[in-house]
Amino acid sequence: MRKLIVLALVAGASLAHAQGSSKKELVARLLQLQQPSIEALARNIVERPAVQMMQSAGAAMQAQVPPSKRDAVAKSVDADIRKFVDEASPLLAERAVKLAPSVYGVQMEERFSEDELKQLIAWLESPVNKKFQQQLPELQNGFAQKLIGEAGPLLEPRLKTLQGKLQATLNAAAAPAAAASAPKGAPSPAKAASK
Repeated sequence: MRKLIVLALVAGASLAHAQGSSKKELVARLLQLQQPSIEALARNIVERPAVQMMQSAGAAMQAQVPPSKRDAVAKSVDADIRKFVDEASPLLAERAVKLAPSVYGVQMEERFSEDELKQLIAWLESPVNKKFQQQLPELQNGFAQKLIGEAGPLLEPRLKTLQGKLQATLNAAAAPAAAASAPKGAPSPAKAASK
């Protein structure tokens, strides 16, 4: 009887190990199928601050760069930001692909059964999903254009109001700075304008 119990425990442990390794293989396959999405996420992470820097540079250019030099400065800024994105994206994508098994893979193992992982893989490898992924950009583009067309008139007045508020805030902040930087004894811009 004792041998039977030991044999059952050993068989159970072997089965659990086999299922665990099978599940790990399924997760590895799933990560391989998801690699383009993981790389795209990494690129988006790089692009987000680059877009913010581009916007900040554009605002600074309007305030600090003479109109005659703005095109050249804009091209230079654009080239620098594009170079950053082009260099940093592959680095972060490589790191993301290496990190995915220890983070994303572990979560997939914990949250999905072996059968669910098989179903996910079957879906990702299916011709229907591949067709869907190929059609998705066009579908999203059409939807976005329709949404902008319909929602644009709703957003336009709000955007103009926001733009006016931001401009007023910037002008109010710039006035004290201009007054503080004026030479002593010179009339303030407000006083000079009233004369």
